[in-house]
Amino acid sequence: MHEPRLEPLGIIAGKGAYPRVLATSAREEGVPRLFAVAFKKETDRIIEELVDDVKWLAVGQLNGLLDAFAESGVKQVVMAGQITPTHLFRVRPDRGMLELLAGLKERNAHTIFGAVGEKLRERGIELKPASLFMQAAMPEAGILSRRSPVASEEADIALGIRVAQTVGELDIGQTVIVKEGTVVAVEAFEGTDAAITRAGKLAGASTVVVKAAKPGHDMRFDIPVVGKRTLKRLKKAKASVLAVEAGRCIFLDREAVVAQADRQGLCLVVLPAGRPPEGRTG
Repeated sequence: MHEPRLEPLGIIAGKGAYPRVLATSAREEGVPRLFAVAFKKETDRIIEELVDDVKWLAVGQLNGLLDAFAESGVKQVVMAGQITPTHLFRVRPDRGMLELLAGLKERNAHTIFGAVGEKLRERGIELKPASLFMQAAMPEAGILSRRSPVASEEADIALGIRVAQTVGELDIGQTVIVKEGTVVAVEAFEGTDAAITRAGKLAGASTVVVKAAKPGHDMRFDIPVVGKRTLKRLKKAKASVLAVEAGRCIFLDREAVVAQADRQGLCLVVLPAGRPPEGRTG
């Protein structure tokens, strides 16, 4: 019995290592053709070496994005990588994006990306889960680092995950930073890196950083991602723990990330998804 032939894949390529890792993984899985829409001043140009064709656009050019994928012939698309949040306020959106935004009562990652997904569907293109071809980068529950959390850190993790899930329900952000039972920072529109930096300035060393997708999170977009850049930001902020959820967080360059965490004494914890840890006290 022959295995079903994999279809060509489109990639909406944002910044960071995610588009590179996804393209490489898709190639290894046997995807016959890769087409990417990349963004000027955002996407790493290495994407040109990893896919068959690339269309470069300015952020906010929705009609250009839809036309590019329609003309490419791909029927499946994956979102990979972020767009610098502040760029959404500084670009000149085209007519398609202006109309999309005008139709949204609330503007956040889920409403905007969900609306983009609907526009793609209207063109006969399916927006697939962002975890497609990334299963190997999504670790199971456990401790990834050499160091395990101490009791006080476990209590902060438990608090952080509860708050992160509540904040996620409100579509505010995915990251909460806790220290000694106090929530010192919550991610909003500025993004995870900026929230970590802010927490370091407010509370100093030994903060506990928790990233969590909201219950019922749409896995097509905005999945929590951890990479070497995240680890560098945690080191600068002198954080002691990073906790994420199993099956809901992508580790880019996982071996390198774990090795870097061990070098800086950072504890990496992967929690069972959907169930807040109890956390020990005392």
